[in-house]
Amino acid sequence: MVEIIAFYEFQDMPALRSLEETREMLKAAIHTTGVRGTIIIAEEGYNGMVCGTSEQVADFIAAANELLETTLKVKSSFHDAAPFRKIDVKIKPEIVTLKRPVDMSLGAGTHVSADAWNELISDPETFVLDTRNHYEFDTGTFANAVDPNTTKFSELPDFVEQNLDPDKHKRIAMFCTGGIRCEKFAPYLKGVGFEEVYQLDGGILKYLEVVAPEESLWQGECFVFDERVSIDHQLQKGEAPDHSQRHANAKSAK
Repeated sequence: MVEIIAFYEFQDMPALRSLEETREMLKAAIHTTGVRGTIIIAEEGYNGMVCGTSEQVADFIAAANELLETTLKVKSSFHDAAPFRKIDVKIKPEIVTLKRPVDMSLGAGTHVSADAWNELISDPETFVLDTRNHYEFDTGTFANAVDPNTTKFSELPDFVEQNLDPDKHKRIAMFCTGGIRCEKFAPYLKGVGFEEVYQLDGGILKYLEVVAPEESLWQGECFVFDERVSIDHQLQKGEAPDHSQRHANAKSAK
């Protein structure tokens, strides 16, 4: 059985080391521990998904904690085969690309636990925003959620500018797969004038982990960016088709 972990954090990277040095040290940790996957690092923090045996993953977490001077907050799932084959550590301007300035401090107080999420999005006065791409929405989403019909995260501010009004949309609740997009977009919305903004803490993955299926407002499966394509409410590989066509495009490119 293979363990898959996702992790991210918006934090200043270690000050005494360049991003290039951090990249090489993380690559070494990946090779030493035997995990596979991709990590993105930037001045604003890190974002990654890796897989391996539980022992390999535990060893990698210990090494990454020391290198990044943090304690990784990981979300785990399991599969019978490794969904990642590549090993890569990339340096990018942002760990999730919005291309807009964001005061991250405005995100304080916007997190809502999975246990409290159902009540929030069941209120008809709440505008429920799926911050993911259209093909992710098509695979599954929450009841009453709005599809912004985007193909990439950086298009989301344009959707807001064209469709939402702080004077009309008094309360916005947003969600994404693991929480990272909302960590950036919740403070962005606060910064452009929306006062009551909430984000699902831990994202869809945490919700599926802690909310019983009979109480769930999740509909369909959750798209994931690996060879599993989607996962079901038990966080196991799903059966949904690949609406993104990522795998079909990859095969045709070979």
